[in-house]
Amino acid sequence: MKLVKNENEEINQNISDKEAEEAFKKILQWIGEDPTREGLLETPKRVVKAFKEYFKGYKEDPKIFLDKTFGDVNGYDDMVVQKNISVQSHCEHHMAPIIGVAHVAYIPKDRVVGLSKLARVVEVFSKRLQTQERLTMQIAETLMESLDAKGVAVSIDSTHQCMTMRGIKKEQATTVTNYYLGQFKEDLSYQNRYLRFIAK
Repeated sequence: MKLVKNENEEINQNISDKEAEEAFKKILQWIGEDPTREGLLETPKRVVKAFKEYFKGYKEDPKIFLDKTFGDVNGYDDMVVQKNISVQSHCEHHMAPIIGVAHVAYIPKDRVVGLSKLARVVEVFSKRLQTQERLTMQIAETLMESLDAKGVAVSIDSTHQCMTMRGIKKEQATTVTNYYLGQFKEDLSYQNRYLRFIAK
């Protein structure tokens, strides 16, 4: 896996795991806990390990997964739709979980990509602090550019725990975002077919 050198990594490069653990100890104290009690002794270390998993997308380049494509598809030129890709992300405003599903479609020009790679792109962008709107657009624009597709459609339907567990506390509220490029944006017949497919 190729690691991405970006400004986030440069900001992070001088912060050790130990320093991050000390920061979480401070937070435990701040909420009124005793980080030296038995049940919490290993918590800062566990949280650092968990955060590495939650936010691993900062060190991955989604375009790498789209490098290998296949041309031996006998001229297939209709949409490819992948539904119900699980999404686990965190909102950038409260760092609360975003849990939902993504639906992705593209219309190939000459070549197709392995089906698992679509889910990989969703995963990379999800494992960063996000807004759902930006996440939807990042997935679509990356697929459109990397696959040189005729069109791309991305939809995300998710629950934001910053709304369900705090603030307004509307437990049943979900958020739906859609983003269309190319033929999906220009031709409503493609868009309508796509929406029917993902509604099934």
